[in-house]
Amino acid sequence: MNTFLSDLARFVSLQDANTRTVVLGACALGVACGVVGCLATLRRRALLGDAVAHAALPGVCAAFFIVQSRSFAALMLGALVFGALAAGLVALVRAWTRVREDAAIGIAIGSFFGLGVVWSGMISRRPEGAAAGLDGFIFGKAASMTSADVFAIGAVAAACLAVVALFYKEFKALTFDEEFAAAQGWPTVALDLLVMALVCACTVAGLPAVGVVMVVALLVIPPAAARCWTDRLGVLLLLAGGIGLFAAVVGVGLSATLPAPRGALTRGWPTGPLIVLVAAAVFVFGALLSPRRGVLAQARRRRVVEAPPP
Repeated sequence: MNTFLSDLARFVSLQDANTRTVVLGACALGVACGVVGCLATLRRRALLGDAVAHAALPGVCAAFFIVQSRSFAALMLGALVFGALAAGLVALVRAWTRVREDAAIGIAIGSFFGLGVVWSGMISRRPEGAAAGLDGFIFGKAASMTSADVFAIGAVAAACLAVVALFYKEFKALTFDEEFAAAQGWPTVALDLLVMALVCACTVAGLPAVGVVMVVALLVIPPAAARCWTDRLGVLLLLAGGIGLFAAVVGVGLSATLPAPRGALTRGWPTGPLIVLVAAAVFVFGALLSPRRGVLAQARRRRVVEAPPP
């Protein structure tokens, strides 16, 4: 108990430099994914992030083959290129075949992730590849983030938030009335591509923190949790960003302070999954207790409607 309290005090005071680094990176990622995820889910582009995330693994491996080092900028550039290829593959399969979008996304996920696993295995068998730690991009390894990683994540997050703020009116019209947006002369196709680009950027930026498997959850769960409480886009964006921020802080705090399981050889819990679990807990809370959309409120209203008159 004393150890837990001392660890909690160290986390709250942010005495440890590594803790400060992880908190800053996770917070920037949580806010950006929450805000961009709102546009992605409302435009039904959330699953595209899944394809981009899984395509990022072979992109990271290809970049490592070229530069022969774990350069964050090079690896993220490779991930972004392959993520764009995956998004393009989904669009081509939809346009040239009779396959639906969900099946096209499944094809992209399986193809690119399979290629990434093969290349990752090849790299891990090489002397310089074993120390590269590319496996951390699959499940994330927030504790190993450096200041350069956090600076890059923060830059991507700031750019994404700036784009959303700059094109808020256009995104709002595109989301709720695409025909009206087209009638206003706004480039709806370009705006839709911009939403996809924001999804790609957040997905790639989140790889060092939460990995391929978990990053899509940060794009989906905070907006879904915020949707339980509001119907207004502006409030939804702010609330989803706040939920992403809350999940990041609490998830990192739990990772830093929870005692290790009995018999464990090392301390610490995985940060990325804990962030996602906190966000999921917020969603469950809203889904149950929201006064308008919550399960309990709907059940109460149903009983009132079905009750016989006195």
